[in-house]
Amino acid sequence: MSSTTTPPTADADAPDRPLSVLAWRDYDIDACRLPGMDLGELSIGGRPAEEVTRLWELGARRVRLPKAVDLAVAAADPVAAARAVRALCLVRDLTARAVLVEWRLTLADADPDGWRALNHLQPPQDLAGPAAATEALAEWRHRHYLCKCLWRQGPGFVQIRDRRWGDLRRFTVAEPEYQEAIALLEDGVPAHRVDPEILADLRSERLVGEVGELVWWLPYRVRRWIQEAMTV
Repeated sequence: MSSTTTPPTADADAPDRPLSVLAWRDYDIDACRLPGMDLGELSIGGRPAEEVTRLWELGARRVRLPKAVDLAVAAADPVAAARAVRALCLVRDLTARAVLVEWRLTLADADPDGWRALNHLQPPQDLAGPAAATEALAEWRHRHYLCKCLWRQGPGFVQIRDRRWGDLRRFTVAEPEYQEAIALLEDGVPAHRVDPEILADLRSERLVGEVGELVWWLPYRVRRWIQEAMTV
């Protein structure tokens, strides 16, 4: 790749309010019913990657997002967009830790293939919106595996490996301005804050997601390898 004041609100869905999740210490639903396995409702208010590290250190291996991520609503509502991007980044980083995530997703009706850019994330329990949502969710579940779209930091470069479309697409990013853009995009940011030429490059490779006016980094930085790193 080459270079180139809002008043306070009491709204429970305000973008600066923490998300709430439910968490358990085991993957298995029966084990989660045993005494001491339920971590209860937890508040997620910091950066997603840092919060996922905190959840992992608490022992969380199963996490549920009580509210559905509704991209159909978020596309036209800045507050909902910010909440949706935060939730998607959380799912992304939980997937990177191989934590079991229970979540629900609603896509816009007009984008029947919108789920494909997200198919490296752990599949949702329910997918709504497109006419063929049932078939799309079945395919997502059937073809999902860990490390499907990831990035890793090398000495002076970033490498991205993307298998969301079936084949392996590998990108090596050495330009500092691109690495700065990736860091900026990690938790979601208004599109106007990213260099337009860099953003256009990343959009062309479908490495950024878009919700309303926000853009966010789709690949996750893998935290648990399923096999040798060189194989993936």
